[in-house]
Amino acid sequence: MAEHGSEPRVDIVENHVSTSSEADLKSVLVTSVLNLEKLDTDLYRGTHHWVPRTKRLFGGQIVGQALVAAANSVSEHFYAHSLHCYFVRAGDPKVPVLYQVEKTRDGRSFCVRSVKAIQHGQPILICQASFHMQQPSPLEHQFTMPSVPPPDALLTVEELIQHYLSDPNLADNTRQGLNKILADEVPIEIKPVNPSDFYRRLAMEPKKLFWVRARGHIGPGNMKLHCCVAAYISDYSFLGTALLPYPNHRAQFLASLDHTMWFHSTFRADEWMLYECESPWSGSSRGFVQGRLWRQDGVLAASCAQEGVIRVKTVSQSKL
Repeated sequence: MAEHGSEPRVDIVENHVSTSSEADLKSVLVTSVLNLEKLDTDLYRGTHHWVPRTKRLFGGQIVGQALVAAANSVSEHFYAHSLHCYFVRAGDPKVPVLYQVEKTRDGRSFCVRSVKAIQHGQPILICQASFHMQQPSPLEHQFTMPSVPPPDALLTVEELIQHYLSDPNLADNTRQGLNKILADEVPIEIKPVNPSDFYRRLAMEPKKLFWVRARGHIGPGNMKLHCCVAAYISDYSFLGTALLPYPNHRAQFLASLDHTMWFHSTFRADEWMLYECESPWSGSSRGFVQGRLWRQDGVLAASCAQEGVIRVKTVSQSKL
């Protein structure tokens, strides 16, 4: 395994992303979504690349950008090992987000940073991130990665949608909905392990597995950046796991309340990782989900947890 701490530092704020022969293939998560503009000491501004159809900012983007801001305030030998965020207001996609970093603590082994994401003079997210200087330990264990087909044997979400669209009997409203999904410029790729029915006609266990990676090239090294990209990825399609057992209900309002993440091992966010998601509980118009990100070689890269608001409406079964 490469020693990331010994590699040259690559800052991740505006005007500091390296320009290489692979520049045209660079992940948009590096060149745009997570590329903050430094305004002053510990003050950054972020803009938006992809806005969901809800017209609210994507929570993973705000978490990822907050971690970028925090990571730029610690020494090159410290790497994120955990973050804890609360979403306190919906983000406005029409204006940039300001990220204000507070240096809460600088220790010999751990550093803590507090970040406020601000719009219209009010915080939309409050994040605390802790950074650790990597240290060897004789205590090492982990769960076993689920046994699943490799990503090369599976179809992407886009390929699955094209398969559905090839059905001449597909209802017009369903066809329109699937074409809208295809039109989204999502900067990550997904390959479901057991693709759920796009029409959600059957009740399923509140569990799902999918391979995921950033679109484009990021490259080895700069573990700080890979953690920021993974923070972005971790929120995508996460809370929806709690809806899988309820085919007769659709989300009328879905919003994250908090998001927690722990980073365990080095990884590359532009290489396929298995995202294992499950929802052990829902109730009181809230849902709770947990997730694990696995490297292809079976190493547990990160763990996640989130609670969100889920308000639903009853719908009749689709007629295809």
